[in-house]
Amino acid sequence: MAVELCLLLLLFCGSTISEVQPIYKPPPGTLDFGFVPAKTYDTGAYHEPGAIGILFKIVHAFLYLVQPNTFPQDLIRKLAQQQFGNTQGDYQKAIYYEIGFIVSAALGLLFILLLPLVGLCFCMCRCCDNCGGEMHQRQKKNADCQRSCFATFLFVASLIISVGVLCAYAANQHLTNQVRGAKKLVNSNFKDLKIFLNDTPAQIDYLVSQYNTTKDKALSDLNNVGPVLGTRVQEQLGKEVRPALDAALTMAGAIRETKEALENVSVSVEVLQEGTERLHANLTDVKMHLSNTLNDSACNAAQAASTCNIIRNSLGQLTINANFSGLPGVSSQLAKVNDVLKIDLSSLVQKGYAAFNDTPDLVVNQTKNILSDIKSVLESIGSNITTFTRALPVQKILADLMVYLTQSETYVQDYFPIVEQYDFYRWLGCLILCCMLVLILVFYYLGLLCGTCGYDKHASPTTRGCISNTGGNFLMAGVGFSFLFSWVLMIVVVLTFVTGGNVEKLVCEPFEDKNLFKVLDTPYLLNKHWKNYLAGIIFKNPNVNLTFEKVYSDCKENKGIYTSLHLEHLFNINELLNISMYTEDVALKIEHIQINLSKIILLDEIGKENLLNFSSSGIDGIDFSAYLTEINKSVTKVDLLSFANDLEARADQLPKGALENALKGHANNIRMIHNQQVVPLEQAMSTLNQSIRLLKRTSSELMVKVKNVISAVNAAQNLINNNASQVIVQETKKYMDTIIGYFEQYTEWVKESISMEVAACKPIANVIDTAVDIFLCSYIADSVNTFWFGLGGSSMFLIPAIIFAVKLSKYYRRMDTEDVYDDSVEQW
Repeated sequence: MAVELCLLLLLFCGSTISEVQPIYKPPPGTLDFGFVPAKTYDTGAYHEPGAIGILFKIVHAFLYLVQPNTFPQDLIRKLAQQQFGNTQGDYQKAIYYEIGFIVSAALGLLFILLLPLVGLCFCMCRCCDNCGGEMHQRQKKNADCQRSCFATFLFVASLIISVGVLCAYAANQHLTNQVRGAKKLVNSNFKDLKIFLNDTPAQIDYLVSQYNTTKDKALSDLNNVGPVLGTRVQEQLGKEVRPALDAALTMAGAIRETKEALENVSVSVEVLQEGTERLHANLTDVKMHLSNTLNDSACNAAQAASTCNIIRNSLGQLTINANFSGLPGVSSQLAKVNDVLKIDLSSLVQKGYAAFNDTPDLVVNQTKNILSDIKSVLESIGSNITTFTRALPVQKILADLMVYLTQSETYVQDYFPIVEQYDFYRWLGCLILCCMLVLILVFYYLGLLCGTCGYDKHASPTTRGCISNTGGNFLMAGVGFSFLFSWVLMIVVVLTFVTGGNVEKLVCEPFEDKNLFKVLDTPYLLNKHWKNYLAGIIFKNPNVNLTFEKVYSDCKENKGIYTSLHLEHLFNINELLNISMYTEDVALKIEHIQINLSKIILLDEIGKENLLNFSSSGIDGIDFSAYLTEINKSVTKVDLLSFANDLEARADQLPKGALENALKGHANNIRMIHNQQVVPLEQAMSTLNQSIRLLKRTSSELMVKVKNVISAVNAAQNLINNNASQVIVQETKKYMDTIIGYFEQYTEWVKESISMEVAACKPIANVIDTAVDIFLCSYIADSVNTFWFGLGGSSMFLIPAIIFAVKLSKYYRRMDTEDVYDDSVEQW
């Protein structure tokens, strides 16, 4: 009972938080509780018999032939319940099951009864000179053949008997060796049981101490409530706040870009207007000078007239193409944008960002009092766990169990020499039985040796030699001892056969396939008032579904004893230490967290008015089409570089002289005008093009864009002012679930540890395996069964050995008389 209470309380203490049902399963950070300290058990409850295992398998096969029936569970149940024989069919079933043993035992008893009687009759018959007792041998033609056959058969029978003796001796010696070595296995089991008792308190303390890991993680999150809860609230609100502020900040950047674009437009238009005027004047001068050159008399020559006419006709192309003088100005728009930029909208938006980013600090400042209460609750949980653990009398029960275990070990150690002494007596008795057969075999082998070596086929039966006669006497001595010892040997064989065979079939095989446990688990078997005997002993409640098979299987898998014995039925830990009560306190206090974010201003009225002023700056009234029309034109109607190159090419067609040189000079002048005036104008047109297109994109639905930005900011501000409480409640619940999730992780870890690691009951299964599977079955039953198998086989072959020995001795012994024939009579 002390063992039961110890095991129950050990696991009871370890299961302090084992049945809390989680309400919500968030994905909190995974806690690392480490590994429950555990030592390795030394006992390997498995026996490898070695070479003799082949004999064990042969014996098992023989027993299967003798008894092939399945385990009689119903008969065993009735026998245990003292109901066997109440029905007429019980005895028939028992006889049917044991028919193989009954027939074999009957044959053995017949052997025991008849062989001494036959031996007595045989002796009396020989004393009357019958049954081969007359010292006279009739000679026959096939005498040599008969002698050889009898000698061969006797030798074969002796060999079989020898093999049986060796099997019996090997089994006898194996049992003795295992008994002598059993002390080490017993000590190993006691050592494992001590480890089991000594390590369990440390494992329980480790489970309790790991509450600090849970508490520290929860406190860490509470101390960092700003980064944890505040950041979560900020992230949820930020889904609307940040896009709104980003849009406002983008609009502030657009205002600056608009100003730069307007300035570029204003400057570019001024540059283009001045530049085109200068270009127009220069191109007019070039045309006038070219016209004067072409009026030279040299152009009247036949070779130059056509070329001069072509050049003269192309002079109309030397004029400007784009006219920027009529483009409207943007000074009024620029002035309004400059007024808008007097207020730094970007700075106002950044203030909104800064205010929103202070959310974690607001959470910290507004949750100080509640967090201190939650920390007090967490500390009280830890102190209650420690107090409850110390209040359990685990150490006292363990100490009592250790004393009981030590006493049991001392008892075993004290009585083990007695066991070895009695085993020696058993070994000596079995050795004497083997020696009986060895003595018979010695006479047979000596008889065969002397008879074979001393036999002279030329000698007559009355003149046989001394050695041959001694061989015959040895054979008859073997026959005599066979009659004397065989019935004793068979008595031992029958007793060990019936006992060992039934132990193997009714205990060992059912234990291996667990049918034995099924019988033990039969309701009302061991106690007619208890449905489940094991539950009745441990819990005093036989209705609990606790079976021997399940306990043994769980312990075999090295599960925790709390799981194996279902100790939750003995102690309801949740009533003594209910973590859910504390988690409810934590949840209530977390739910009382109130966070006010109304101080957060995303964008004040000045910033919004600034945005509206920008939308009414008039940039959408700019005549973009007029600008783009002129921008898309080229500066001049003809490319001046192409015109200059063409002019120079045509000058090369003219005769060498002043006209050619003058035309080339004009071409160079045109190139210079292109490089110095047209190229800067093109650059200014490119800048104007980019600025106008930027202004066009910005002005497109500008009022709608600004109103959308203001609406988004207002919506985000409204969320913070009016609806943030819902977000805060939602995120607070998630935060609470995260904190509670740490406790749920702890309880789940404790449950798993108790089920699989704390007080792993492998030593209990090892004790059962050692007692039944190893000691009873492997050591004793297998050895005993192999012993009777060898001894019984040898005893059975004594019968043919007796017959052949008697027949053969007639050919070896010296006869008193012999058959005498006349020479005319054929000799046998």
